Amino acid sequence: MSSQDPSGTDDRRAPTEPPADVVLPERHPEAPEPGAWLGTHYDQCFGCGEARPEGLHLRIQAGPGVSVAAEFEVAEAHQGAPGLIHGGLLTAAFDEVMGSVSWMLRVPAVTGRLETDFLKPVPVGRIVHLRAWCVGQAGRKFYYRAEARLDGAEGLLVARAAALFVAVKLEHFVTHGRPDEVQAVLEDPHRYRSLQAFELNP
Repeated sequence: MSSQDPSGTDDRRAPTEPPADVVLPERHPEAPEPGAWLGTHYDQCFGCGEARPEGLHLRIQAGPGVSVAAEFEVAEAHQGAPGLIHGGLLTAAFDEVMGSVSWMLRVPAVTGRLETDFLKPVPVGRIVHLRAWCVGQAGRKFYYRAEARLDGAEGLLVARAAALFVAVKLEHFVTHGRPDEVQAVLEDPHRYRSLQAFELNP
C-alpha cells in the first residue's frame, strides 16, 4: 500500500522528525537563567544523581533559548569495549540531557523515541561535552536534538542524537513510580529541583 496521501505528497516521516506544522516553543519566563546549574532532579538518577557512585554524574546547566549544556567524565565503570565508553551509556547521557530541555519549558515530558549516531570512539578519562535543544513542538510532542563533543564545547563531534519527548502530567510519575520513593520525594520537594520547576504546571 502506498504511503502517499491523495495529494501525492509522501507522508513518510521518521518519528523523531518534526511534522510540517511544528512550532518552535518559547523559553518559559521562569526558566533558570542561561548559565545556571540545574542540579539533580533525583539523587538516585543514574544520569545526574549524586547517590549513584557508578552513575554519569552529569552536570547540566541552562543554555540560551530552549537549550541546555552538560558535561561528564567517562569513568572506568562506563566501559563497553576496553578503554572506551559503552554506547548505551552515551545514549543514556543524551536521554538525560535532552530530558533536561523540558526544564526550559516547564513542561514534564518523557522519552518517546531516541536515536543516536555514533561518529567517533570516546575513551575513558575524557570529558564529554553535550548540548541539547528543542527544534519544535506539535501538541504534546516535543522534538529535540543533541550532540556530544570532546576537547570542549566546540571540539571534536563524537555523537549526535534526535528524540521525541511527550508531555505528561506529574501524576504519571506518581502512578508508575515505586510508592516508597515517590512518597519520599513528595515529602521533601525542595530537595528535587525538577518538582520545584514543574509544580506550577502539573
